[in-house]
This record gives sequence, structure tokens and C-alpha cells, in this order.
Amino acid sequence: MSPDLPLALVIPGLADSGPAHWQTRWEQERADCQRVEQRDWSTPDPDEWTGVLHRAVRAQTRPVVLVAHSLGCLLVDHAARHFGNWDGRVQGALLVAPCDPERPGLPDSITAFPVARQPLPFRTILVASSDDSYCSIERARCFANRWGASIVEVGARGHINADSALDSWAYGQVLLDELLARPAAPDRSGRLAALRAGSLSDVPAFGCNFPL
Repeated sequence: MSPDLPLALVIPGLADSGPAHWQTRWEQERADCQRVEQRDWSTPDPDEWTGVLHRAVRAQTRPVVLVAHSLGCLLVDHAARHFGNWDGRVQGALLVAPCDPERPGLPDSITAFPVARQPLPFRTILVASSDDSYCSIERARCFANRWGASIVEVGARGHINADSALDSWAYGQVLLDELLARPAAPDRSGRLAALRAGSLSDVPAFGCNFPL
């Protein structure tokens, strides 16, 4: 892979992504995917995980696209609050099956992370399932609006993980390739995201009944 081409930083959620997970398959099959390795996958600390992600992005000499699953999506949001688009290093993000930390019954390791509230300063695609036990489709739509993301609804695919039997998830790779190939100017992405989030501040919709 050319050193000038973007790199996909793979960001698993709680308990990491196992051998049958599409994130692991992508790492095995693609030369442009690299995992962000956390010290403790079982009891994540938002600030510690953010520090690890920050260092992983800063270590790259090429643009990166963040490829997050589940709790990893909230990590991207939490890290962007501190580091923005990492001085232009982050070209985009693919956020798959974000979990909702305000959903009743989820473990403390998830509820320790803040709920999505801010526009993300880079091009973002959110992928959501209609029967995800970690986040309702209404809240996923809400998160997309909060983040200024395009949303792709893939039907009843559970938590879009190994149990979803996606193998290498060819459809997701198409979305990734789009983000790798077509960067949006950071100022444009930030403005569009802020406008989209602002449109919900007065008229809550799609389950967005929490303040910005």
C-alpha cells in the first residue's frame, strides 16, 4: 500500500472483536486496516481509551478513516470532543451499530461513556440495524443527526457483529472504500454537521429528547 493512501483505523467495542467479526476479517484481508489495541477490553475507561486512540491517530503519517463498532462509536465522539479532527489527520469515520449509553439494562462499562451530542468535524457514515438490542433505530437516527452523519439502515441485522453472520461484510467495505477515496473538506464537514445538529435543538425528533 502506498504511504500516501489513507489508513483505516479499526476501533472495536466492549470485549474487542473476535475472529468471526467483520472488523477482524477486514484486518486479515485488507492491507489498509489496522486495529487500535486497548489495554483493557473488559472494563473500558473513556479517558484511557481516548488517549490510546489519540496516540494511534497521531502516530500515522497518512490520513486516517476511523472504523468503529458499538462502544467504539462513542469513543470516536468522546475523543473528537478533545481533539477535533486531529489537525486534519482524520478524513472520515464509519460508525457501525453505536450503543446507546442511556438505554436501560446496559452494563456500566457502556453507560460510563457520554451519549452522542456533538457534530463530528469529518465526514461520517453511521450504519444501523432495526433490531439492535443496544440501540433502537430511532435513537440511531438521532445520533446520526447529532453527529451530522449520513445514516445507512441495513434492516434486521442485530448488533451488526459476528452473530449477524456477515462474513467479510462486502457492503460495509463499499462504504469504507467511499470514505477512503472521497475526503470532504474539514471545514465543510464541520459546518454541515453543526447545521444539522442545530436543526434539532428546538424540535426534538427521532427520539432525540435530550439536550445538546
